[in-house]
Amino acid sequence: MNGDPIEAHRPAGDAIETDRVARHPEPASVDPVEAHRLTCHPEPARDLSLTSSAATDRPSRAHEQPGSRPSADAFAREARSRGERPIRYRLLGGKVGVPGLRAYLRTWIGVALWLTWPVALARVLGRLGARPPLHRLERWWARRVTCHLGVRLRIDGLEHLDPGVAYVVTPLHEGFADALALFQLPLDLRFAARDELFEWRLLGPLLRDTGQLYVSPERGAWSYRRLRRVAGPILDGGESVVLFPQGGILGIETDFLSGPFALARALGRPILPIALTGGADVWEYPFTPRLRFGAPMSLRILPPIMADEVAARSVEEMRQIVMRSLKAAALSGTLAPPRRFVPARDGYWDGYAYAIDPAFPALAADVAGRRAARNATGGVSSSQREHRPER
Repeated sequence: MNGDPIEAHRPAGDAIETDRVARHPEPASVDPVEAHRLTCHPEPARDLSLTSSAATDRPSRAHEQPGSRPSADAFAREARSRGERPIRYRLLGGKVGVPGLRAYLRTWIGVALWLTWPVALARVLGRLGARPPLHRLERWWARRVTCHLGVRLRIDGLEHLDPGVAYVVTPLHEGFADALALFQLPLDLRFAARDELFEWRLLGPLLRDTGQLYVSPERGAWSYRRLRRVAGPILDGGESVVLFPQGGILGIETDFLSGPFALARALGRPILPIALTGGADVWEYPFTPRLRFGAPMSLRILPPIMADEVAARSVEEMRQIVMRSLKAAALSGTLAPPRRFVPARDGYWDGYAYAIDPAFPALAADVAGRRAARNATGGVSSSQREHRPER
């Protein structure tokens, strides 16, 4: 990454290793199942209508073709159409941007409160192997940050979740804010995170010390084998593993990788599908640095697929079942609107491994045409480097 503010364009996908994540102690008097329901901005139950790689052939900025990265002009036009002011203030090395002085001061207060001593405490607990206090800290921290940002988080489907079961959790993925929602569930979670995130100055040490899992979808088979070695003992210990099957944060149109489903089948674990939308509007990074206060997010837990059904079906069947059910929920109009991938605005992200769901044929043809043109000029398509584990 080397400080490139775009280099966060992905979180997790098809494989893994250990490294860790963080937060703060939860009051002992609060039941964790009940506590995660508490938000600073409760909403009535009503309808609301990518990530990284270590691949050596990822193009450098100097050799990228036009259109590979996000268009600042396109995002600026979109912001104006929403009635938003342009970004005037930036912080944290330009990764975070806000339009006004009040939001700037509020952001700095949040940095001072939530990215300092809670992070240090989480790293200490992780190094000591104190997993229960660490998970209480994570849930407490996520609730506090959600409140500070004014995120209007709605959680549905808690009745489908058993806090005593270790799941392979497969959420939709839009951005870094997704972790704030997931940490509020009454589950002890370990996240799979893209390789380049472990190189970030603040986030990397936190991921390592708290035992989060290292993945590189562009190195599919190697990454999956590593994941299988590490995830088994974690699940056996009662912690659930979060694997984002889209392998990145481009949008709802991204196809699912097979790694999470192959892992659940190989380890005999149930799958917990989660429709998660709205996170991209909280913080638009890496597309732009815009941070928004008061954005809506939705988290809907779908019925889990139990281990016996996972064993009875093929990996491809499970991939299709979960993908179709999650995308149907996200596009139903009852959740916060999901992020949509618009290459003219977002860039094509040449050199990164992702595929477009065939259910979106126009976009799939657009991306395929881009890759064909890039190959004709000597580029290497990321799709040529994507490998799926054996089924």
